[in-house]
Amino acid sequence: MKKTKKDRVQTVMNGGGHVVILGAGASIASTYRNQEANGKRLPSMDNFNELVGLEDIIDTVDDKLKASNFETLYTNLHNDNPKSEEIREIEEKVREYFGDMILPDEPTIYDYLILSLRSKDIIATFNWDPFLYQAFVRNHHAGESPYLSFLHGNVAIGYSPIDKRSGAAGMTSKATGNIYPPTKLLYPIEQKNYNSDEFISIEWERLKQFIGSDSTKRLTIFGYGAPVSDVEAVQLLNDAWGTNEQRNMEQVEIIDVRDEDDIRKTWKGFIHSHHYDYVNDYFNSSLALNPRRTSEAYFQHITPMTPGEMFSDNNPVPREFKTLKELQDWHSELIEAEEKHKQK
Repeated sequence: MKKTKKDRVQTVMNGGGHVVILGAGASIASTYRNQEANGKRLPSMDNFNELVGLEDIIDTVDDKLKASNFETLYTNLHNDNPKSEEIREIEEKVREYFGDMILPDEPTIYDYLILSLRSKDIIATFNWDPFLYQAFVRNHHAGESPYLSFLHGNVAIGYSPIDKRSGAAGMTSKATGNIYPPTKLLYPIEQKNYNSDEFISIEWERLKQFIGSDSTKRLTIFGYGAPVSDVEAVQLLNDAWGTNEQRNMEQVEIIDVRDEDDIRKTWKGFIHSHHYDYVNDYFNSSLALNPRRTSEAYFQHITPMTPGEMFSDNNPVPREFKTLKELQDWHSELIEAEEKHKQK
């Protein structure tokens, strides 16, 4: 029998898992409608040097090492002298530029995203900006939240090698009093060698456990273009996910503004046959059409208990909330149903 919106809210299942991977496009989309509180723009690798203010440093660099693309520039400098004064100054500039970025008071897509998932799910980001962490902090009290992994480090996150734990950068552990020093951000593109950094290795292991789990049935890739510089990252993701034949019942979803044919070529190793969705607007994704019920919607479509169940109504989240409280209140009925399910 077909499920209504009310049924969708009240139907809570055990099992299932949703992995969401974020690239720069996700952060850009999140602050497109409501700009970063200080008016800062999120740079691409091609306008990075200008926006972050690296021109004065670059002027002092040998001409043979210069490059308009930031990752190429950094790699050239790192290969020439990984302990150079230019590298130290660039790392300081990068941390300074991203470090004081603040989400606007109004709801952003990252707020919607945090509230759309539960603890059986994970969001993994390649981005340095603090937006995902800030959205997590200001929404986690509303209900059960997903796990997070910061695959390239993050300006908001620190790691204590003594405690083997991460926390807000510069803050101290309540349990031990140890400080969480900032995580490393910059790596040469030729070989990022994620295992060489303890924090990064832990973040990748967490993601690989989720993405490689048989219970994970949904994979969403949001604004991540798998650039040539991230060959190692894509290979790690591919190894964890397995071949497209091994994951022949899972659903891959891509949220991106690029052409669909380009998207299919980029992620063909992850997609089995027609088992993928492509959207260029977050609010047309599974995360927005059935927040906190993405796995339930998947199971009801793939293995319906009744013939009509696969055509059940979605429960889309409205996109025009003006305040965080309005957004959180809308999710409260879903969260209450989850709490009742736990008590059964």
